[in-house]
This record gives sequence, C-alpha cells and structure tokens, in this order.
Amino acid sequence: MVGFPKKNPSITPHTPKIPTTRLLCECELYAPANYDSDPQMKKVMQQFEDRTTQRFHEYDDRMQKKRKQCKDKCDKEIQTIILKDKLEKQMAEQFSTLQTDIQNDAIPTCVCEKSLADKMEKGCLRCGYGLGSVAPMVGLIGSVAVHVWKPVALKAAIKAALEANTAKITIAANAAGDAAGKEAIIGALQNYFHINILNGKPFQSFFYSTPYTEVATIASAINTQMNDSCGLTSTGNLAFCGLREKLGVIAQAGKSKVEQIDAITGVVSEFVDEAKLSANAKVVDVTAAETAIIKEAQEKAIETASYNWYTTIGYSILAILIIVLIMVIIYLILRYRRKKKIKKKLQYIKLLEE
Repeated sequence: MVGFPKKNPSITPHTPKIPTTRLLCECELYAPANYDSDPQMKKVMQQFEDRTTQRFHEYDDRMQKKRKQCKDKCDKEIQTIILKDKLEKQMAEQFSTLQTDIQNDAIPTCVCEKSLADKMEKGCLRCGYGLGSVAPMVGLIGSVAVHVWKPVALKAAIKAALEANTAKITIAANAAGDAAGKEAIIGALQNYFHINILNGKPFQSFFYSTPYTEVATIASAINTQMNDSCGLTSTGNLAFCGLREKLGVIAQAGKSKVEQIDAITGVVSEFVDEAKLSANAKVVDVTAAETAIIKEAQEKAIETASYNWYTTIGYSILAILIIVLIMVIIYLILRYRRKKKIKKKLQYIKLLEE
C-alpha cells in the first residue's frame, strides 16, 4: 500500500476547445474571385442585368413615342402655318383685283350655288316644321280613333264572349234553378205534410233520382206512404194522418168525399208550380250574374287594350318631338355657322374699305 500511492483523477477535458477567432483562410470566401464562381451570385447578377435592360428598353420606347408625338405636332403646326400663309397670299391676290368701294348694302343676301350645309339647314327646318305639325295631329287623331273604337270593340267583344259561353251560362243557370226548385219543393212538403222521409228515403235522396217537377210520381209516393202509415192497424204520424180530414178524404157533413190521390195531386201541383217560379227566378239571377261577369272581364280587357294604345300613341308623339328637337338643334348649329361665315366676310370687306 505504501509503494502504490492513490492516483488523482484528471481534470483535463477530452473535447477540444472551439477557437473563437477567425482564420485568414475564411476571409477568402468573400473575395471577388469567389463571387464570379458562385452560382447563386451569378443568378442574382443575371436577374439584375435582365431587369435593368428591360427597364431601359421600356424607357427608350416611351421616349421614342414622345419624340414621335412631338414631331407630328410640330409637322401639323408647320403645315398649318404654311397653309395659312398660302391662303393669305391667295386672298391678297384676289382682293387686289376687286373694287375697294364696296358698300355693305351691296352684299348679296342669297347664294346662287348652295352648299351642302345650306341644303341641310333648309331640310332640317322643313322637317322640323313638318314633324312639329304632325305630332299634335297624331295625338289628336289617335286619341279620337281609340275613343271611337273602344265602345264598338267592347260591344263586339261582349257579344262574341256571350255567344262562346252561352252553353256554359245555360248549364250553370239550369243547375242553380234545379237546386232552388228542389229546395223549395222539399220545404213546402215538409211544412205541409210534416214528413222527412218519402218512399223510404230522405227527401234529398228521393229528389236526387226524381225530378221535382214530376207531380204524379211525388203524389203517388205520398199517397202510398199515407196508406201505409195511416191504416187501421198502423200508428203513424198524427199530423201527417190528420191531413186526410183537411184534404177531404174522410167524409164530412155537407162536403163531398174526395179521392186521396186526387187531393194529394192537387196540393203537390201547387207546390211544384211555386217551386218552378223559384227555379225560374234563380235561373234569371244566375244568368244575369254570369253575363255581368263576362261583361266585366271584357271591359277590363278592352280597357287594358285601349290603355296600351294610348301609351303607344304617347310614345310615338314623344319620338316625333325628340326628332323635331334634334332637327331644330342641327338647324340652329348650321345657322350659327352660316352667320359666322357671313360676319367674317363682312369683316374682310370692312378691312378692304379701310
């Protein structure tokens, strides 16, 4: 133990220390020679060169356009100046051959050879006068024509509609009349005979298959029911059976006996006549109502058509007035230009006199 002393642990780190200073070799990465060989730098430089070249071309194109515009403008001005000088020389040569003692009253007011502008001016004036006089006539005649046409067309339309719907009106009126007649006969039989069943059926079912005008069939059914209900061994409706005495079927002092079927037939005949009157009145009412509906529909149709005609006439008049206004504007413009030319001629003549 004495010959082997205790070893102390090593405190030297095994990981080499990273130097914090830069070496000279690292600076060579940023040298200009390395820029030319770097692909990314080449790409950036190429993009910069392309964009610069494109902008330069665009600028050059714009400058060329502006130069061309300026050159065209200058050429036009030069041509205008040359033309003006040429016209002045020609006018001076022509005025030198004219008399200088021309008075304003000697200037002719008419032109023998009319120009296109003068012809158009006169044409627009005539068109304006013509169309301006036509517009109120169109409105007046159109409105009068529509006013005259309206009642005639309404009458014809109603007549045609009634003829076309005659069958429909007749069917509806007859159906309403039959319903009113059945209702009247049922009410009369119930109030007089005090029964709700006839021939083993309710009144509605009975008259569904039997017309209410069949007096004999109705009377026969009532007679059969009275015989069955008012026999000696039957206990029927007292009010119904009591009618036999009222009808004179049972012999009474001072009165002759009447056959039961004849008495019932007479009463039913009166009820049927009243029911027919009710049915006829209903037929008349329904016919009048259906006719009124058709007339109202035709009146609405004619009113709509006449309104459309009035609208069309109004639009036509408006279009004519717009054309007249355009013609008048053209006439005024041409007249102003003609007066301006005459005024310019007068100024030239005044200068010659001076």
